[in-house]
Amino acid sequence: MSTRSVGSRVQRREDPRLVRGDGRYLDDLGHGALAASFVRSPHAHAGIVDIDVTGALDVDGVVAVWTWEDLQETGTAAEPLPMLIPHPSIQAPVTGYALARDAVHHVGQPIVMIVATDRYVAEDAAQRVRVTYDVRPAVVGVAAARAAEHLVHEEAPGNVGAYYEQHLGDAPGQIAAAPHVLELDLDIERSACMPMEGKGILARWDAEEGRLKVHASTQTSTGLRAALAAKLGLPLSAVDVVAPDVGGGFGVKINHPWPEDVAVAAAAMRLQAQIKWVEDRREHFISSAHERQQLQHVRVGFDDDGQILGLEVELWHDHGAFLPYGVIVPLNTATHIPGPYRMRNFSVTYTSLYTNTVIVTPYRGAGRPQAAYLMERTIDAVARSLGKDRAQVRSVNFIQPEEFPWDLGMVLQDGRMGIYDSGDFPTSLDKLKALVGWDDFEAYREQARAEGRRVGIGMACYVEGTGAGPYEGGHIEIETNGRVNVATGLTTQGQGHQTVFAQIVADELGVKVEDVHVTTGDTRRMSYSVGTWGSRGAVMSGNALLLTARKVKERALKIAADALEANPDDLEIVEGIVRVKGAPSSQIPLPMVAVLANPLRYAFDETARAATQFGGKADESKPPIADEEHPGLEESDFFSPVRTTFANGMHAAVVETDPDTADITVLRYCVVHDCGPMLNPMIVEGQVHGGVAQGIGGALYEKLAYGEDGQLMNASFMDFLMPFATEVPHIETDHLETPSPLNPLGIKGAGEAGTIPTSAAIASAIEDAEGIPITRMPISPHDLWELRRQHGTHGATVGSTAADGATPTGASATPHA
Repeated sequence: MSTRSVGSRVQRREDPRLVRGDGRYLDDLGHGALAASFVRSPHAHAGIVDIDVTGALDVDGVVAVWTWEDLQETGTAAEPLPMLIPHPSIQAPVTGYALARDAVHHVGQPIVMIVATDRYVAEDAAQRVRVTYDVRPAVVGVAAARAAEHLVHEEAPGNVGAYYEQHLGDAPGQIAAAPHVLELDLDIERSACMPMEGKGILARWDAEEGRLKVHASTQTSTGLRAALAAKLGLPLSAVDVVAPDVGGGFGVKINHPWPEDVAVAAAAMRLQAQIKWVEDRREHFISSAHERQQLQHVRVGFDDDGQILGLEVELWHDHGAFLPYGVIVPLNTATHIPGPYRMRNFSVTYTSLYTNTVIVTPYRGAGRPQAAYLMERTIDAVARSLGKDRAQVRSVNFIQPEEFPWDLGMVLQDGRMGIYDSGDFPTSLDKLKALVGWDDFEAYREQARAEGRRVGIGMACYVEGTGAGPYEGGHIEIETNGRVNVATGLTTQGQGHQTVFAQIVADELGVKVEDVHVTTGDTRRMSYSVGTWGSRGAVMSGNALLLTARKVKERALKIAADALEANPDDLEIVEGIVRVKGAPSSQIPLPMVAVLANPLRYAFDETARAATQFGGKADESKPPIADEEHPGLEESDFFSPVRTTFANGMHAAVVETDPDTADITVLRYCVVHDCGPMLNPMIVEGQVHGGVAQGIGGALYEKLAYGEDGQLMNASFMDFLMPFATEVPHIETDHLETPSPLNPLGIKGAGEAGTIPTSAAIASAIEDAEGIPITRMPISPHDLWELRRQHGTHGATVGSTAADGATPTGASATPHA
């Protein structure tokens, strides 16, 4: 039998082409296309009094200048953009327009589109447009939105877009009766993903065919196709969307359609031209999506062992100026708070608020980092108040392996009940403690103290709903030369799909990985798909392709059995050869099976001759193609899961904080991860490492700073900091593989695992080093310096242990009377 590649560290097949510079990204396409540029609002909140475009019309090379009124002539493009994911908690759904109509609600909102012979001309013309504004007060940040002194939208009283509550058991009663009670106020600031390539679209209208052909840097080509068809009044069959090489997504490119998508595609139709727009970096800062910002209030009751008896949580979430992607982020936060812990008395509410800032859509983790931060900071506070080891308190609260499946008791983002399908949290904790040297850390701390250094250690656990439905599909075709063509509607932004999907198909079909060629994100090849988000690629498309490969294999064996005069059950495929088990000399190459799968009249080459009417003996009592069959060795199939799978993991960080400068250095970072059986351990580890790098950015650097007037004050890489390779330590990983019973491969998602608990782990480690409560992230050296000043620890020899009995500021340890 051939060696299986699934589970092996197969080298990424997509890398050589990209490393050579042979990638084809959006801006590599459409040479000679017209270029679009946008006039964007300089104000966070203002009425539009007048738009004077006459200056732009005088610029040589300008083809068109559009405002909202021009969109009215193309389908429903002038109507508000869709609310993509409705949810019962949404009270005031407000979405924007492709071009602002009467008012603007955040800096960067597009108002006017210029189409010109090139981008330089379009940008010059944009500078000549004059917009008169009636400037209004801006609402910036959760606190201002909650106060509601001013409204972002009149139709959203109190600035509330959505309100949600869910209650399990009797949290208030259990807290009231608990021996100990703590309250914490926590804060996570706004951040954003910064893919190497910004958003972009290339649209061409083919008047002869009546088709709109689009290339887009998107995470959902099928979703964008459907959205454009709806907004432009086109049949779905008249729109093609292709995602070329995409230079990163991380969530920001799952929103669709973006205002620019609709405007550019509408202009391409009207002008019967090819038009391209590629986002520049400043546009990405001020008009793409952000994430993370929440205020969190926690009230927890627990016993002398640290076992949580009741937990009450209030969340206030900033979703920005509009709500096109619904409330997936705060919903994920609310439903992921329990993590790996046994939580039977739990109450959570969220209020999702409008602000005059950029919209919020998922960023790697999608609300789960906020949940892990809240729960893990709470666990640390419980441990500190009792003077207990933080790992011990976690262990006391873990769901045990024999308790799976564990009913979470809450409805997830897929509209179905959350049920943990598999895991072994105690074993993961043991692995993490061994990996980081948890029990030996005090000796290292004492050595560091003797050297005048401050070090601390922290840990954080998480559970992540992955592989959400509703479905993904696959199509597989075996050519007569042995090439295996694989297509899935899922899009790719660097996850290694071409490698992993080829491994799955190659193993099932008994062919070489090198013979399998994977296409993603092309609606011409696969018109049904949901998209790439939520750590779902391998779970959804991987299983869809496995099922499809099984259908192809079944058909191949049936055809080969007729040729070999054997029973299909007695056949196997090894290295592309179909042979009789135990009698390998009786065989037929898989390419020849592909030939026989397509009865021909014409012999195009010597290989095809065998498939013609006179190419071999035929059973004249049967038609060449049976009623239930079809020509060609190809099949399609879909995978639709009953519910979400749950991956999990635990992280530990060792940090050093400079006594003089308050600089924070991550010395070690350890990860234990459980995504079920690993299809390719190297790619899984790459996903974890990349996620940790982004998590470190979110913990220490990546903060978007808005002024009270709604101006983003650090909208460039000079001011918005991201970690370099020098800030990311070597990441040590270990794995646990508990299979999921919910899909044939038994796998769970891995894409967001590195990011989710990172802020919580680093906050825990800094608090351990400093002896100062850390309740707000990200934290900079300046922030830490201020905390030291407030707590009077400048120059002090500090460094806490989990058993020092300190109580975090903002948290009260209240014995039950």
